[in-house]
Amino acid sequence: MKLAIYGYGNIGRGVELAARQNPDMELVGVFTRRDPATVQTLTGVNVFAADSIDDFVGKIDAVVLCGGSATDLPVLTPKLAEKFNVVDSFDTHARIPEHFAAVDAAARRGGTTALISGGWDPGMFSLARLYGGALLPEGKDYTFWGRGVSQGHSDAIRRIPGVADARQYTVPIAAALDAVRSGTQPELTAREKHLRECYVVAEEGADKAAIETAIKTMPNYFADYNTTVTFITAEELRREHAALPHGGFVIRSGTTGLNGEHKHSIEYRLELDSNPEFTAGALVALARAVSRMQEKGQTGCKTIFDVAPADLSPLSAEELRAHLL
Repeated sequence: MKLAIYGYGNIGRGVELAARQNPDMELVGVFTRRDPATVQTLTGVNVFAADSIDDFVGKIDAVVLCGGSATDLPVLTPKLAEKFNVVDSFDTHARIPEHFAAVDAAARRGGTTALISGGWDPGMFSLARLYGGALLPEGKDYTFWGRGVSQGHSDAIRRIPGVADARQYTVPIAAALDAVRSGTQPELTAREKHLRECYVVAEEGADKAAIETAIKTMPNYFADYNTTVTFITAEELRREHAALPHGGFVIRSGTTGLNGEHKHSIEYRLELDSNPEFTAGALVALARAVSRMQEKGQTGCKTIFDVAPADLSPLSAEELRAHLL
């Protein structure tokens, strides 16, 4: 299948590398809003201006959108879904329903297939929550993220006036994780489950107090958490915060029996050296699924819940039955 990348940041580079690991895919090119002459790709794939993508209608099986959830994807995904099959990693959980509606309308106008909120959360963690609840209907879901860099939250900080660069770490609170694993099914608020650590490089002359207030009061991102903001230099950011690790846990704690006497726990865990490269691997597999769904006439907007597991895999149905079932 012919794949394209729209946006060439951390996730875009990850998609470029992931495509190389999938022999059933060919990377058509990278589409960027920067001057293509200034963009050097990791593998020498062709780079095109973003506004030239319309020249490739009918020549691309799926476009992987690699922008940020704060301002890029709400505009770009519906726009491109009118002409291309698309996949994005929109991760603002509270706004997924409205994003789905906008993308679904665009994809139905164009007769395309679009999948939103792919990756690992939302994405693989979403599936873990679905399976856990289906298997243990009497129980509770718990999701912990980190310790790791949240790309979406870091991007949201960088959009604040006066911010030159930033990294945001999501940190699980150990006591909360221990309580969940005990099987007692505690009631936990967002604030009781995670801390948020922000490391910010401010532009020269910027109002740091205003930046800190903007971060700590940002809805959907920081307002519901204990958040620390530490201002550092650009050199400190490069030296101490260049890596992009992440991970986390989805735990379903439930009971069975006549009186709930038997406790059960399902735990799905990720430890990631590179958040963007793992996210990219998920997006590429979902791009394969989107292309197959389009071939079956399944148009409109989809999520990972709508994807048949077999459509994620390059293996045939016969190979899946023989080796994985």
